[in-house]
Amino acid sequence: MDDHTARVSWYRRDAVFTDRRYSRAHSWRFDGGQEVLASSSPLVVREPLSDPRGVDPEEAFIAALSSCHMLFFLDFASRAGFTVDSYVDDAVGVMGRDEEGMEYVEAVELRPVVVFSGDRRPDAAEIAELHHRSHDVCFIARSVRTRVTVRS
Repeated sequence: MDDHTARVSWYRRDAVFTDRRYSRAHSWRFDGGQEVLASSSPLVVREPLSDPRGVDPEEAFIAALSSCHMLFFLDFASRAGFTVDSYVDDAVGVMGRDEEGMEYVEAVELRPVVVFSGDRRPDAAEIAELHHRSHDVCFIARSVRTRVTVRS
């Protein structure tokens, strides 16, 4: 099996730390060299201790689910002979509380808008099947307990 890596780096700098007033901003660096500003959500830790420009873990989780689903959808559409011109997903994650009262990402709704072109275009049933197959094999969706739905 392949290993997938990310380096998450945070530095205290001149903050006291024990007063809990330290910055939650940090970076994610991926194996291809891409570095992303990350932070806790400003909904969880208020500014200026969070950096709203950064990607928070909840956003990254939602984006990972959406991206994984999209990549499989594009592959299956291509194999079926459909031409996809664009795929835009305004995915939404909803926080909830589990049986122990702890917060978690309870549900993610994928909202892809897919534009096809060419002579062979899928009907609604074929699009639904492409989404169903994509969800079934998405590595990220298969790895989490979050309910993931697709609305197209």
